[in-house]
Amino acid sequence: MEARDKQVLRSLRLELGAEVLVEGLVLQYLYQEGVLTENHLQEIRAQTTGLRKTMLLLDILPSRGPKAFDAFLDSLQEFPWVREKLEKAREEAITELPAGLSLSLVELTLPDHVYIATLVTVSRCTLALTYILGCI
Repeated sequence: MEARDKQVLRSLRLELGAEVLVEGLVLQYLYQEGVLTENHLQEIRAQTTGLRKTMLLLDILPSRGPKAFDAFLDSLQEFPWVREKLEKAREEAITELPAGLSLSLVELTLPDHVYIATLVTVSRCTLALTYILGCI
């Protein structure tokens, strides 16, 4: 799972716990898509409350591969308002950078008048590009 998707799940964790009931279609869809294993299902179902089940699912999802977030979105058929909230947070996370990184947009003019927008940091250029590329 990409760093931005992990951040989205973390930032909306309490809201997801309050609004999503994972028992039923959510778990079955994630199992069908190979995001969750039989052991995961058993572990989640063993939790005593719906909130604990959702929290455990949110703990498991980030380690389940690059398709886990999208599969989770697809599993939320019964909760379209939650899906919309996650998609909006994901879009916003694309344009945000970690605190402490200051970036400026620089246009480079090429002979063909082709403009390439490139991000240049005042400090920590490598860290910023690593973040943007999803390597951290």
